[in-house]
Amino acid sequence: MILISKTKKKEPLVSIITVTLNSEKYLEETLKSIENQKNKDYEVIIIDGHSVDSTIEIIKKYENLVNFCLTEKDNGIYDAFNKGLKYAKGKYIVFVNSDDVLTPEALELLSAYDKKYKDIDFLFGSVKKHWGVLYGYKPYKIKFTWGFYSSHSTGFYIKRASAKKIGNYNLKYKFHADFDYFYRMIIKHKMKGIGTKKDELFGIFRRGGFSSKIDFKKSYLEDLRIRIDNGQSYLTVAVLAFFKFIKNFQRFF
Repeated sequence: MILISKTKKKEPLVSIITVTLNSEKYLEETLKSIENQKNKDYEVIIIDGHSVDSTIEIIKKYENLVNFCLTEKDNGIYDAFNKGLKYAKGKYIVFVNSDDVLTPEALELLSAYDKKYKDIDFLFGSVKKHWGVLYGYKPYKIKFTWGFYSSHSTGFYIKRASAKKIGNYNLKYKFHADFDYFYRMIIKHKMKGIGTKKDELFGIFRRGGFSSKIDFKKSYLEDLRIRIDNGQSYLTVAVLAFFKFIKNFQRFF
């Protein structure tokens, strides 16, 4: 069911997509962080997985902020991401999880980078996590580690035209479809991206979300499958698998 639908008169700088499912605990904080943006050139899209708590009431409270809201059951977070992509109209797209927040300067920083680097497809903004700040972008690292970017939520901004070329998040993967998306983006499509400076903080990532609830063994196996499916050699994947197993030995038993 479409709960809210308001069309922007012109293409906004960015479509902010937030996925919700019983997100009453932190959703209002997330929406306030969007409302407090110094740059107001955005649209807000909420894809709700049929929440049964007060999530819908909170969304209605911010009806003046929200441009589009769809509420219906889905097949998980990546299915909801794909629905959000379908409705996005902005020049850029960013996912802001319902327990994370944007800094007030986030979209100002995005606008500045967009004006300075006109030929990029995407950028990774620095993001604060509970243990420190993640920043920068090193594409060569994707072939052997996840430590090549800052964050998906609040930190990843991709041009909508570029996102269309990549396609949807692959629902075959239940835990790391974002990694598969990045692999296709960087390796297959050879898209051009940039990482912002450490002190150019775009968002704050709260611990305890979707990624923290993933079973390590299943995550490990899916990571290997994504690499193989995307054309990495079996030998390379075997070597990576061995070193990751040794490094995380205690987590397997």
